[in-house]
Amino acid sequence: MSLLEIEDLSVTFQGTESSPPVRAVDSVDLHLEAGETLAIVGESGSGKTVTALSLLGLNPPEPVCGITGSLRLDGTDLRTLDANQWRAVRGRRVAMVFQDPSSALNPLLTIGTQIVDAVRAHERLTREHARRRAVEALELARMPEPESRLRQYPHELSGGMRQRAAIALAIAARPQLLIADEPTTALDVAVQAEIMAMLRSLCVDLGMGLVLITHDLGMVAEQADRVAVMYAGRVVESGPAAHVLQRPRMPYTQALLAATPRLDAAARTRLVSIAGQPPRLRDRASGCSFAPRCPVAVDDCVTTAPPLTVFAGGHAAACRFADAPTEPPTTRTAPATGSAPARGPEPATGPEPAVTAAAEPPIVEFDAVDLRYPVRSGALRRVTGHVHAVQEVSLRVEAGRTLALVGESGSGKTSLTKLLLRLESPSGGAVRYDGIDVTRPGPDGLRRIQQEVQVVFQNPYGSLDPRLTVRQILQEPLRVHGLDAGEDILTALLRDVGLDSFALDRFPSAFSGGQRQRIAIARALALRPRLIVCDEAVSALDVSIQAQVLNLLADLQAEHGMAYLFITHDLAVVRSVAHRIAVMRHGRIVEEGTAEDIYAAPVHAYTRELLARAPGRNTTPAGAPTPARFPAAGDTRPSPTAPTSQNKERSPLWRR
Repeated sequence: MSLLEIEDLSVTFQGTESSPPVRAVDSVDLHLEAGETLAIVGESGSGKTVTALSLLGLNPPEPVCGITGSLRLDGTDLRTLDANQWRAVRGRRVAMVFQDPSSALNPLLTIGTQIVDAVRAHERLTREHARRRAVEALELARMPEPESRLRQYPHELSGGMRQRAAIALAIAARPQLLIADEPTTALDVAVQAEIMAMLRSLCVDLGMGLVLITHDLGMVAEQADRVAVMYAGRVVESGPAAHVLQRPRMPYTQALLAATPRLDAAARTRLVSIAGQPPRLRDRASGCSFAPRCPVAVDDCVTTAPPLTVFAGGHAAACRFADAPTEPPTTRTAPATGSAPARGPEPATGPEPAVTAAAEPPIVEFDAVDLRYPVRSGALRRVTGHVHAVQEVSLRVEAGRTLALVGESGSGKTSLTKLLLRLESPSGGAVRYDGIDVTRPGPDGLRRIQQEVQVVFQNPYGSLDPRLTVRQILQEPLRVHGLDAGEDILTALLRDVGLDSFALDRFPSAFSGGQRQRIAIARALALRPRLIVCDEAVSALDVSIQAQVLNLLADLQAEHGMAYLFITHDLAVVRSVAHRIAVMRHGRIVEEGTAEDIYAAPVHAYTRELLARAPGRNTTPAGAPTPARFPAAGDTRPSPTAPTSQNKERSPLWRR
């Protein structure tokens, strides 16, 4: 008997009087063995998270949400559980790492209190024993200084550290089944490898099953035993990871693989994108849902939905051409329905702007910038030390070019950009935008900065006002600056990021995490700024939309000379967008250079470590997944309250 068995699962959300019901999940069959990792991949809105929430009983109750089919966990029928029984199951037998750690963690409680309470809710432990379990869970999640983190609140941690805390909260009670919804989206490549290795070791050691919901096919190739590809609420391809990724039978899977950025691709190469948009679930087609976007669709595809057919080795696909040899989607003919085929790799759009330091001053200058946060303790909250977030950083962002800032979570990347955005004041040094001192800009200079510098924040759940519709969110910056906010403008903005105009009158809560991030990107593009700060702007997007957005940013840069300060941990994405790269470590820039030089001959040991740990984007595994490496024995992450000179002796990266 399998640990998890899902049979014919369908989830339908009831509509209003003016709109029909929406079937978010349609006849899904999945199974998972103990100690196995099942990866569920697909574009935003394909039903991945709704399927996972069904396993936790967290979908809305009837009649708002109707669920049919069978859900069995280790022989227990989950659909028969009442409220009290669900409380015993959640956390202990089934746990989930949610996509947004800020929403998953209680802002009013310390990290330690939340983990201790979760453990004691399921096990009869003393508070001290539960506290030790909390420390162990944080250590497994590779949290720096786990003892001190117990006393901190979620808002005191960076995005990546909040994600580690959420992972620790999920694994503290040692569940049978762990559902991880984009668990490493906010994490750098080094920590990502450590976390995934830790989760796989738990699967083996504890017999725990892992359901991994992700859009990172490089991670899937390295970590998953089996893969299920979802599109429009249905599983369209499934099977062993090696089979699905080596020889995909469904054109949609082929297109996802083609859209994945690769470390071995040429610098600033235009990414592959999938033609068209995902279908609206309320307008479900009678035939194959992918037919309007498929490069090999025929008339029968539009009228008749193909069944999920199982082939040799347990490899299943829902396509009438699944039993025929396949080729990459970039070599196929145009779709029968008339939409354009997926675009293959091309050189970056248009000629690069001929902008050099000698020809024109930089648009942004960081000049020996410092940022220190006070550490307070005691009843009187006296300052007892400082967190050295940014230390003597000097950087330049040239007009019409992209500077990528990479480094592990907590290295100071976001803190540095907050100085430019006037969200923090520097403790030392100067920050200038187009010659304007951002700390004392004056009325005219301030208005220029507000209009010409836009930002896409890492967390789309916190950056969109939940009380405003998408229409109001997009109109607000346009009206503030006296620009046209007509229907055509708003529709074009949504179309640029892969959304339809139907989204205008809906609230952010109606969208998935990836869809919310697209709305945030559309808002940043509304004013056609000169500089956009992208703080993990595409990390929450599936690969097809990520390719579409990155290609759009490249087009705008070529056409309007727009500059980007691009913060990310995805080195394959960096290779596709960056002209220059700055590597940040413990608040300092440890290496800077052109993208070509950094990738070809990295100088600093930390840069070499990042490149060595990065998923190779080789999505054709030759056998079992390759486990990621644990750090060397004795690897302790440095304290952010100590200057870098003290940290050099603590980190093995500095001793190499």
